[in-house]
Amino acid sequence: MAQNLAIARAMLPRITSQNCHDPLKAPELLLEASGAIRIIYAPFDRIEMSARLVVVGITPGMTQAVNALIAAKAASNALSLEATLAKAKLTASFSGSSIRNNLVAMLDAIGVAKHFGQQSTAAMFQPGATDVHFTSALRYPVFVDGKNYNGSPDMLSTPILRKQIDTYLAEEAQLLGKAIWLPLGPKAEAAVSHLAKEGLLDPARILSGMPHPSGANAERVAVFLGRKKPEDASRQTNPLPLIAAHQRLKAQIANLERNAA
Repeated sequence: MAQNLAIARAMLPRITSQNCHDPLKAPELLLEASGAIRIIYAPFDRIEMSARLVVVGITPGMTQAVNALIAAKAASNALSLEATLAKAKLTASFSGSSIRNNLVAMLDAIGVAKHFGQQSTAAMFQPGATDVHFTSALRYPVFVDGKNYNGSPDMLSTPILRKQIDTYLAEEAQLLGKAIWLPLGPKAEAAVSHLAKEGLLDPARILSGMPHPSGANAERVAVFLGRKKPEDASRQTNPLPLIAAHQRLKAQIANLERNAA
């Protein structure tokens, strides 16, 4: 934890009213660069130490980065370092969207709410709740040719990106190893699986194969939840892996439940 706070202490004073709106043009916010890849600082440093669920995306995009930087700049003169980072992280994390609604529905469907003693995991996503830690495979925003990183080049075989996983995501794995980890999408899943292979996470606590909860993925989510019959799925959706993932994840949570008893 000391490492990420050290980065925040060094970088927060560099945020200005001007550069927080266009951080790619602010060399003072640049953390690392290699070829077309740029990694900029945005305040996603805070780790929710009491979290029971860790939700892992790929990397913050420009909109999230700007929102976090603006929030941090506004809070930094009045709040402590920890409180500033908490404010920035909360501002930039998704809430009240179709993503959250889909995520809650899928988590409830496989038994996560029951496992945590909740009627619904929706309670875990309320403002001020400390049950969920939002993070990314690449904690600090990555851009390729000035555009949001979309998974290419491969993060595990690209040294500048692999370093983020082995440094920052590994730190979170060591601190939150007893939580349930939910990677959103195959790229985030590859990063989390890498940490499991390194012995930093228990594979039994990684929920792999759940469809990404974005609104663009609505049909796959509907099939996963049983809201849409497999035979009614469009040609773009293969229902069999989704049905198998639902059954496997439900059994995985049930197994965790038995082991916790």
